[in-house]
Amino acid sequence: MNPLITTLPAAFGLIMGVVGAIFYTGNSAHPFWRRFYTILPGIVLCCFVPAGLNSAGVFAPELGKQIYSFAATYLLPASLFLMTLSMDVPKLLGLGWKVLAMFLTASLAIILGGVLSLAIFHAIAPEWVDGDRIWRGFATIAGSWIGGGANQTAMKELYHVNDTLFGTMVVVDVIVAEFWMIGLLFMAKKAESVDRWLKADTSAIDTLKHTVEKYARENERIPSLADLMIILGIAFAVVGASHFFGDHIAAWFKQFPWAKSYSLNSAFLWLVMLATVFGILFSFTRARELEHAGGSRLGSVFIYILVGSIGMQMELDKIFDNFGVIMVGVVWMLFHIAFIFIVAKIIRAPSFFLAVGSKANIGGAASAPVVAAAFHPSLAPVGVLLAILGYAIGTAGGYLTGEMMRLIVGG
Repeated sequence: MNPLITTLPAAFGLIMGVVGAIFYTGNSAHPFWRRFYTILPGIVLCCFVPAGLNSAGVFAPELGKQIYSFAATYLLPASLFLMTLSMDVPKLLGLGWKVLAMFLTASLAIILGGVLSLAIFHAIAPEWVDGDRIWRGFATIAGSWIGGGANQTAMKELYHVNDTLFGTMVVVDVIVAEFWMIGLLFMAKKAESVDRWLKADTSAIDTLKHTVEKYARENERIPSLADLMIILGIAFAVVGASHFFGDHIAAWFKQFPWAKSYSLNSAFLWLVMLATVFGILFSFTRARELEHAGGSRLGSVFIYILVGSIGMQMELDKIFDNFGVIMVGVVWMLFHIAFIFIVAKIIRAPSFFLAVGSKANIGGAASAPVVAAAFHPSLAPVGVLLAILGYAIGTAGGYLTGEMMRLIVGG
């Protein structure tokens, strides 16, 4: 069936209309919508509805990729800058050791989960995992889930994964990871209940959120046209500078063979790092007053557009096309989830640390701040900082996972 929408402007207009409708109904006082959004958070719908439209063939598949590319290139770094502007750096650094512990726990859970899930299916359904050196493809997923796309590509080159197998693994990666992201976004709306179950100490997070909210409440004003133009002007000037310097820094690192292992030759890595660093630096200047006119809210707008574009790339109808391999990925993810919840329960880590630690691995800088911002806009920089750490260890973690998988199935 030919797609109904084949042009980029029409596809973007449809997704923006969907996001707008979700916010319109979400702000409705009607009892039905209040109950509905208590069960199903709006940010989940912003991802899931575009995914359903994509799966139904409403628009051409490449349109979602183009919109996501635009959102990740321009809107994501702008949102990181604007959200970082309002943060209290000393309190952010004072979140404690548990956030790092949950990040490393999530990384370890991916390594162990991949090895154990492969071992299980090697024993009960070897036809799903033994053929065509499939373990090599799973190593690319490990690289992606610990780090990001650059680490995944590094694993592809390291293990000489053919394009067909790599394409299958990308489908598994996207489907399983995005469903977990939906789960995390849902959990963000139920954070208080989850924290009570975990018996978590959320005082540091609450203090940070309270400080940001108090600062905004005491200084908030209705933005003028000049305010909005200044916010957009500075934000996208920073995005442009981040791209410029990021491209040059990445190009400089390409001369060193070892830099690829740590994703230091990735322009995207330097883009999100520089946008965040600029935000931190500007937060100590008068530019922080942009928050008075709603700087972080505008950043949240960009985040929601990014969420919609992520959904546009999900193909729900392909879930059963690679059923066996996807089942391995599902078991892998379930182990990851169980492991991080157990550790969080033991150390009484807040649900935010669990969620952002997991998504900083499984998703990286493109989606970790989305999940973090779902808890509170002031927490988005935490997602970026942990995602950058994921890039640094992603290739080594993927390699370790691949070699352990090799021992299980041979080859």
